[in-house]
Amino acid sequence: MPRFAANLSMMYTEHDFLDRFAAASADGFEAVEYLFPYDHEAGELRRRLDDHGLRQVLFNAPPGAWDSGERGIASLPGREAEVRAGIDRALEYAAELGCGQVHVMAGLVPADATAAQLAGHRDTYLANLAWAAARAAAVDVDLLIEPINGRDMPGYFLPRQAEAHTVVQEVGAPNLKVQLDLYHCQIVEGDLTTTLRRDLPTGRVGHLQIAGVPDRHEPDRGELDIRHLFDVVDELGFDGWIGCEYRPRAGTSEGLGWIANYRGENA
Repeated sequence: MPRFAANLSMMYTEHDFLDRFAAASADGFEAVEYLFPYDHEAGELRRRLDDHGLRQVLFNAPPGAWDSGERGIASLPGREAEVRAGIDRALEYAAELGCGQVHVMAGLVPADATAAQLAGHRDTYLANLAWAAARAAAVDVDLLIEPINGRDMPGYFLPRQAEAHTVVQEVGAPNLKVQLDLYHCQIVEGDLTTTLRRDLPTGRVGHLQIAGVPDRHEPDRGELDIRHLFDVVDELGFDGWIGCEYRPRAGTSEGLGWIANYRGENA
């Protein structure tokens, strides 16, 4: 049966961040993910995990100037030194938190970028990922890349699943994998059942995420048939985690009936 991880950047925002670990545990979650850990000491986060019996399954490497609108820097020429410093910092946190996966964001490209400029972004991206994957492999960490839809994040360098899988294959590092967010995938290209059946058996997908489409609320709200999708994931034997990266409509705990319903119907 699929395993669900609470995304503490979007869920339990009715609590201060460090109190969200307790809230997630109280609701039965055994794992958490979130965007960035860097505002807190790694040791303090580790204590929260241990105190509440939680496992950290994912967080993001430093994304550049997030508050100024940057959304990753791995594909940005001229930022290589910052990428490397960020990967090293992320791996330090991963070691302390016992987290085996780190998402590396690609960054934004201008809408009027020329073909030559786009090629430069791609070359930079591949080189940075190759370096980072080698660094992460030495400490048994997988790096993930995630296609993100252009409605939520206009100009994101990596919008489509096939592009992500091509990058993974070209880099050729066994610890570089794809983070398949079914919310982003539905918005960009749809055909989720076929995507799951095509991509999960390759072994290149390291992590799944879910949210309702189109409003990014609970996954049972909107156009996705989550019972069917979870059954497909189960049928394919995916043993990773499904991150619940959605914004609850009216209280996190009050909106968790979708998990209980799915588990009850598939017990």
